[in-house]
Amino acid sequence: MKKSTPPIRVGIIGLGRAGFGMQTNELLRRKDEFSVVAGCDINAARRRRFAEAVSGAKTYADAAKLLADPDVDVVSVATRTPSHVEFSIAALRAGKIVMDEKPIATTYADARRLAAEGRKHPGKLFFRHNRRWEAAFNDVQDVIASGILGDIEEIRLCRHHYARRDDWQTLVSEGGGQLLNWGPHLVDHALQFIGGRPTFIHAELRRIAAVGDAEDHVHLLLRRGEGPLVEIEISGGAALKAPVYFVIGSRGALVSDDEKTLRLRYLDPKARLPRRRVTTGLMDSFGRSETLPWIEEERQVRTDMKPECIWDAFYDHLANGVPFRVTTEEALETMRVLDIASKSRPACGI
Repeated sequence: MKKSTPPIRVGIIGLGRAGFGMQTNELLRRKDEFSVVAGCDINAARRRRFAEAVSGAKTYADAAKLLADPDVDVVSVATRTPSHVEFSIAALRAGKIVMDEKPIATTYADARRLAAEGRKHPGKLFFRHNRRWEAAFNDVQDVIASGILGDIEEIRLCRHHYARRDDWQTLVSEGGGQLLNWGPHLVDHALQFIGGRPTFIHAELRRIAAVGDAEDHVHLLLRRGEGPLVEIEISGGAALKAPVYFVIGSRGALVSDDEKTLRLRYLDPKARLPRRRVTTGLMDSFGRSETLPWIEEERQVRTDMKPECIWDAFYDHLANGVPFRVTTEEALETMRVLDIASKSRPACGI
């Protein structure tokens, strides 16, 4: 990767869990590529924490002042979900390059409004769908593409835990709920697996363990045409975890319990299976038995890729013109699916 001189200068709006806990630390590990020069938060304690962690960085309580800072090249919007669109639009109009944290908006209509503004500023609007760089996701894609599992019939994507959560992300008014928390990641993955816009969407949302009025349990089904069915389950109310990935193909299957290891069982691609025909005669067993040439293996997930590698790809795009993997159209389609699913949200009292 060719390095530019000097590093690209970043200002972060919102210094909470995403802006400070994730983004600031990720960028500080990439000093050759990026320089964190400014941070903005309405909370004074967060500003002090940021200033202590990032030597020489400016701090602002007013986002307008950060947007007016000529030393800021890129603005990363990491505020609470309902303000993502407004801050991103303001940053674009201030002439900045924008990285918008997921979820990119709370509604599809707002996402379209942001995309329309982005079209007025070509090459300046980006979306932080960072789990497109998740190692296990990319390795599962590679296995499917290899063809060893045959025709893919179903893919299950799960993220389970149990928590009686009580923060702002349990409130619909704050853009809370697991649909907008983990949903953007797994819907983005699902759309990559099915190859684009789904023609079938079914959603069920529930609240199990969290307080507030937003769902903490999401069940989604997506399909494109006659392609594979993708089942997504995100739960903050599951005391036991299901596999993170489970892929069913006509010649084999794949499972990953921990995103670190893939277990595969598939028919030997070199073996020619004898043809079988249906028999209508009397039979005391469930069909005629046969010995199949199964191959079983365990693969370690690659170690050179993780979600924070989105910054390396972002830098490579800005500095070297390498296409960025997450397009505006893909981010919009993810938001469209989430918006449709949100209509299944139950009426839950606080």
